Amino acid sequence: MKNQFVWMGALISLGIIVLGVCLNSGIKAFVQKDRVVSVKGLCEKEVKADHVIWPIQFEEKGDKLNVLLQAVTVKNQEVVDYLISKGIDKDEISISSPNVYDGITDRYSYNPTVRYTVTSVITVSSNKIDLVCELMLKQLDLLNKGITIVNNYYSQPSFTFNGLNDIKPEMIETATKNARAVALKFAEDSGSKLGKIKSASQGTFSISERDSNTPYMKQVRIVTYVDYYLND
Repeated sequence: MKNQFVWMGALISLGIIVLGVCLNSGIKAFVQKDRVVSVKGLCEKEVKADHVIWPIQFEEKGDKLNVLLQAVTVKNQEVVDYLISKGIDKDEISISSPNVYDGITDRYSYNPTVRYTVTSVITVSSNKIDLVCELMLKQLDLLNKGITIVNNYYSQPSFTFNGLNDIKPEMIETATKNARAVALKFAEDSGSKLGKIKSASQGTFSISERDSNTPYMKQVRIVTYVDYYLND
């Protein structure tokens, strides 16, 4: 009976030792799992816009509305003919209905020199970026035809880039590599080894103008967020 108690005690002691070892390993593994470094990976790329919307706005002023509307109709056709002669396709051109302003009926207008101002807008929507930019620099051609071009906020061209899906994979890959390089440096400086990825987020793509002088040049930007485990 005595020997039986001795063996039971020995087994219990062994079980406690094994349990202690397992707990110690588990605690180390738990602590190790919580060692994480969070990094960001940046990738930027300059691209050229692939679509432009260019509103061409001009005005006719006078006191006889029917005469002004006829003049606008004639000049609309002159602008369209000019654009087509320079290489813009007909289906890339649209003409909006003329807007008529009556200075007499406007209570905020005092002693207008002419009663009516008729504004016409002809819009070019095209993928021919270089051609449109060239024509924007040659608006003097239209002025020489007696077409009073108006340059204001509403007549500014709008350039867009629609090829994001084509460059997304390459940019995400570059951003992820940059994030890993930062994590590797952190691990090296801290005397650790870089482990597997715990979590990652692609982030959001942003497209902005490179500068105000060249609105057709765009800056595409992506930031990825990655969490890595650190190992001893």
